[in-house]
Amino acid sequence: MSTIGAYVKQKRKEAGLTQEEFAMRSGLGLRFVRELEQGKETVRMDKVNQALAMFGMQAVPGRMDD
Repeated sequence: MSTIGAYVKQKRKEAGLTQEEFAMRSGLGLRFVRELEQGKETVRMDKVNQALAMFGMQAVPGRMDD
């Protein structure tokens, strides 16, 4: 599972939301939420940021550590 996907899943559960409720409140599709939480490698960054915005966070470009 991706780090971002794991973060979103953890925060969603802490908020007491199902994937369906989270998708509805964030304006994202249920399929996207499921794929993000499962660690799909090819997701749109604008949608990732839309999901993260629910928790006051944003993904920004950065250097990967080896």
